[in-house]
Amino acid sequence: MGSIKRTSAARLVAISAAAVLALTACSSGGAGAGSAGQGPAKDGGSVSMALKTPSWILPIATPGHTQGENAIFISTLYRSVYSYALSGGGKYSIDEKRSIAGVPEVTADGKTYTVKLKDEKWSDGTAITTKDVQFWWNLVNANKDKWSSYRKGALPDNVAEFKVIDEQTFSITTTREYAPTWFVDNQLDKIYPLPAHAWDPEGKAATPEGAKEVFGTLEAAAKDTASYGTNPLWKTVSGAFTLESYVPQGEVKLAKNAGYTGADKPKLDNVVFRPFTGDDAEFNVLRSGGIDYGYIPAGNINQRKTIESRGYKVSPWYGWSISYMPFNFNNPKTGPIFKQLPVRQAMQMLIDQPTISRVVWQEQAAPTCGPVPQKPGSAGSMDGCAYQFDPEKAKQTLTENGWKVVPDGVTTCEKPGTGPGQCGEGVAAGAPLQFEVTSQSGFSATTKMMAELKSRFAGAGIQLTIKEVPDSVSVTQKCEPADPGCSWDLSFFGSQSSWYFPVYASGERLFASTGAVNLGSYSDPKADQLIDETQFSGDESAMTAYNDYLAKELPVLWMPNPVAQVSAYKSDITGIEPQDPTLEVYPQDWARTN
Repeated sequence: MGSIKRTSAARLVAISAAAVLALTACSSGGAGAGSAGQGPAKDGGSVSMALKTPSWILPIATPGHTQGENAIFISTLYRSVYSYALSGGGKYSIDEKRSIAGVPEVTADGKTYTVKLKDEKWSDGTAITTKDVQFWWNLVNANKDKWSSYRKGALPDNVAEFKVIDEQTFSITTTREYAPTWFVDNQLDKIYPLPAHAWDPEGKAATPEGAKEVFGTLEAAAKDTASYGTNPLWKTVSGAFTLESYVPQGEVKLAKNAGYTGADKPKLDNVVFRPFTGDDAEFNVLRSGGIDYGYIPAGNINQRKTIESRGYKVSPWYGWSISYMPFNFNNPKTGPIFKQLPVRQAMQMLIDQPTISRVVWQEQAAPTCGPVPQKPGSAGSMDGCAYQFDPEKAKQTLTENGWKVVPDGVTTCEKPGTGPGQCGEGVAAGAPLQFEVTSQSGFSATTKMMAELKSRFAGAGIQLTIKEVPDSVSVTQKCEPADPGCSWDLSFFGSQSSWYFPVYASGERLFASTGAVNLGSYSDPKADQLIDETQFSGDESAMTAYNDYLAKELPVLWMPNPVAQVSAYKSDITGIEPQDPTLEVYPQDWARTN
């Protein structure tokens, strides 16, 4: 999957080169789930998968190494304490079958989490114990400035005490009470037991100085990709597969881990990751039947029937993500206009998400309804959307709030002021609804979508100028009102979706006033309060309240969330579906049926 990428709370998905998309029913399953094969699953065999060559193997990723292929590679070799399934029904969405520990116990004050490891072993037969978790803890504490998952105030800063209770049990006490679901899903998910006996036999990491030295050694080894296949460090693993061979910029071959003790034991003997120079090269091989699990590039989706006729099942991979277009609320000229909810409402009602998803994106996108992705099974509908496509209501909303609507002309503020039926604070008489949209270049569907928006908006007298640039995020950074460069109006960077979430889709980074990637400088005290409650309150309804409020308040324009990968896999392979919306890949579930 040359287009796969991994959820990273550190960055906008649009910044990197690849992604996966909007949302499907997901469960952990085992080999055979969602079978497309024609017979029973068999032991043995191999499956090749289109995937860029991974460039990082250490389960503590450093900046610049968080690409999806690296995360997939690491997860086949090393297991985190918890795996998750969005629709699996488990507490905190924990997939108990795959997880290396049981569901954590949380104290009444909501501050201490006690975790008990299962009786699992490393590939060399050594028991996985809390010594291995302590080893990870020591490394990230001493080297958090090098850890890509580190955010000031989050793990490990928000932990008052890490305590080893016995060989199988440890506890974490937080500095304050958090919503347990947030902490379990978005913090404990980062913990990887690491093989202390193989990587630090002398126990150097017990001190901060020693932990820096050990991490330096591991980091240097992880940078030396040419030695991945031979370095003894990477031979001791906890995952379902071991690394058999690695060719820099070439194929990576995994072999079944004979010592794997997890419940989801692999059936295949081998999995091969095959890189391609580009979409055209991959599609040519796919069309010839030369890859078992690949993808149809967006530009070739009209050849779906041809691919299916050659023995493949074609399946869009929906992801736990949303797409949106930020307003620049700090723009001194247009910011006061964007702060008027009726204007935002009118603009949202002019976006025909279902039709754009179906026609422009050729059914490979789904509407975004709010800040939380749609639940598994509902992607593709307008379920939960506060605003439907309604051009007449959009024009009526503007007229009722002081604007003189001029279809195919320029709508202007006719009634300035802050009272009922007036344009709102800071909007001068005659202020035009004319905006520049900074959009991504290089995506034909995005270009067509922008042309559709320009036409629809013009029907209500809202004139859009579309400016395409290679990197719309870098051009439309968060800015202050006094900044002379704070001149952008609207930004779109969702050609491969705008944002992928961790399991718990809270919005503190996106829509809180101080959010690190709140590019449009949206600020609303009630929104901040609701966001805080999703992160710090134990009230299970907090997420619903947050989603419902922002879905209506429109901190951004909700946009079609596009497919960044349409998977194609041979019909004699079972266990690939359902493809996991958090972009996890579980080759231990795959099997051949003939």
